[in-house]
Amino acid sequence: MKRLMSTLLILALIALVAAFAAVRLLPTDAAAWHTDPTTAVKPDKPNNWLVAANGDAAPVQLTLPPDQAAAKLDAIALASPGTTKLAGEGLFTTYITRSKLWGFPDFTSVKLTPTATGSELTLFARARFGYSDMGVNQARVENWLAQLQP
Repeated sequence: MKRLMSTLLILALIALVAAFAAVRLLPTDAAAWHTDPTTAVKPDKPNNWLVAANGDAAPVQLTLPPDQAAAKLDAIALASPGTTKLAGEGLFTTYITRSKLWGFPDFTSVKLTPTATGSELTLFARARFGYSDMGVNQARVENWLAQLQP
């Protein structure tokens, strides 16, 4: 019986290590996650946050021209722990942010559109795995927006 329990424990640990490795090592199709927030369809799961017309929050109006806002937002995003650029550049970029412990990937697509008074910012943050993210994507977006505002 003791040997069976030891074997089961070892198998459970192997499964845990395999799951950990899969989350970190599965390839990411950048084209599939580089989603235009202005046309994104909000999923039914609560593991996302959409800042766009008909999203969770309205698009953000900025007084900065789009290129300046994009440069500032890029610096803010890349200074966030675990965040790197996945796809795009300039006015339409997607970032990947990995959680510290498991390395779960979250994707945040941002798009800036010129307006008469500056630019309009839309964002779409979502988790790749799971059902709930405990508000992590919303918190990240709100943190970026707070840093972006003058």
